[in-house]
Amino acid sequence: MDYKTHEGHLDAKGLKFAIVVARFNNFITDRLLAGALDALDRHGAPKSAIEIVRVPGSWEMPAVARALAEKRQFDGIICLGCVVRGETAHFDYVAGEAAGGLGQVAASTGVPVAFGVLTTNTVEQAVDRAGAKAGNKGFDAAVTAIEMANLMKKLKA
Repeated sequence: MDYKTHEGHLDAKGLKFAIVVARFNNFITDRLLAGALDALDRHGAPKSAIEIVRVPGSWEMPAVARALAEKRQFDGIICLGCVVRGETAHFDYVAGEAAGGLGQVAASTGVPVAFGVLTTNTVEQAVDRAGAKAGNKGFDAAVTAIEMANLMKKLKA
């Protein structure tokens, strides 16, 4: 028996994206942004279909992502940030609230929100994930947003 299968595809033509990028740790987040823009370009998104919104840090992302999703102007929202563990519990609060808040935005609005917020133990790990040894997680988040935007369009049709 064959099963009906639904899957997104990697074509950004005709789609519009918002990228929410944190200024905190901008030496990392600028690299994530470059990766996301590269992915969108490689998959056919014109510059006119991309808006960049800068926020102070990852903590502020959920409120901004919700405001963007509620506008119903974007097929996907890509969130890029970097939270590095320190000596206090601050990391746990910021990383946890960013992840939970962004997931809640996606679930409650139906607009795909790609999580490109690095949560690392060291700056070196963040560098590795922003274009060095471990690829570029900004690129990966943008690819996820493209696929999910296409999948959600199929499911709503």
